[in-house]
Amino acid sequence: MTARTVNPIVKIALEFGPIVAFFIGYTRLKDQIFTIGGTEYSGFIVVTAIFIPVLLASIGALWALTGTLSKMQVVTAVLVVVFGGMSIAFNDERFFKIKVSIIYALFAIVLGFGLLRGKSYLKYVMEEVLPMQEEGWMILTKRVALFFAGLTIANEVVWRSMSTETWVTFKTFGLPVATVVFFAMQSRLFNKFGIEDVKDDAA
Repeated sequence: MTARTVNPIVKIALEFGPIVAFFIGYTRLKDQIFTIGGTEYSGFIVVTAIFIPVLLASIGALWALTGTLSKMQVVTAVLVVVFGGMSIAFNDERFFKIKVSIIYALFAIVLGFGLLRGKSYLKYVMEEVLPMQEEGWMILTKRVALFFAGLTIANEVVWRSMSTETWVTFKTFGLPVATVVFFAMQSRLFNKFGIEDVKDDAA
């Protein structure tokens, strides 16, 4: 299936809508207890159960609209299903919280492994939207790997030492804001090593 362009607003809504929906659902149900099949479930577990199909539906919609999915989206979907399912099955919210750490740690490890081989795996994912010289990709990959490692540690600290409400806020707003700020701080790198897509160079 060939990649297609989709309305940016629709794309953003599909990418971030499930996360925002999770936050709203949690704030409304966090103090409630639901008895299902004789077992009591917290609002967090119930919202997690709702979040999983919502996320899968949004990813499916993105696939249908764009004709493609990134490896990051696929890995995220798999881990959400696995660890979200474990949280529901064992009635333990810790599995869903640690899922975030595993995602970031996995990306950091994969990028670090590529660097040890002298390659930028980040380039394979982002090259089409961010053309850069090889040196720039290696520098950016090192920074992103360290950034993901930092997010892993941050998530571990927050969910292990703070309230669930604090963690949900951190996951919904803190992590996306940190990511936007991080990439904004790479503007000098992009300017230095960016490659202009010049067509008709001979003209």
